[in-house]
Amino acid sequence: MDILQMIDRLEELLNESRPLPFTHNVIVDEDRMLDLIDQMRVSIPEEVKKAQQILAQRDRLKAQAEEEANRTIARAREKSDQLVERDPIAQAAQLQAEQIILKAHQDADIVRQEADSYVVETLRGLEIEMDRALTQVRNGIRALQTDTPKEPGP
Repeated sequence: MDILQMIDRLEELLNESRPLPFTHNVIVDEDRMLDLIDQMRVSIPEEVKKAQQILAQRDRLKAQAEEEANRTIARAREKSDQLVERDPIAQAAQLQAEQIILKAHQDADIVRQEADSYVVETLRGLEIEMDRALTQVRNGIRALQTDTPKEPGP
């Protein structure tokens, strides 16, 4: 179950709770409340796992970009070496090889930046969802603790 659905159920539980006359306190079904809290404890690590999967995906994209850049550089060097063998056009070949290498590095940088942007955007969305859920949980706990009458001391 999604964490937001659990928060909705928590809110529903509070709304269904029986009010105590002349107070803002309510009587909450303890078993249902504890069950929801347990489900939330299980669900939040799942959200963290999703974030870790996104980070792993970013790392894979970076590795692929670097591998592609290395292959392009190797091909450029190979082509450069072949062209150097032909003495009259060696300088032109060297220039072309440097341009190809530069382009490969630029392409790899662009792919890395896009992968990083994607991960940051996804993690920010996840952070907002988790902050919202955490705030609602804290507000619910605070409301229950504030509204619960204190037992007189001994």
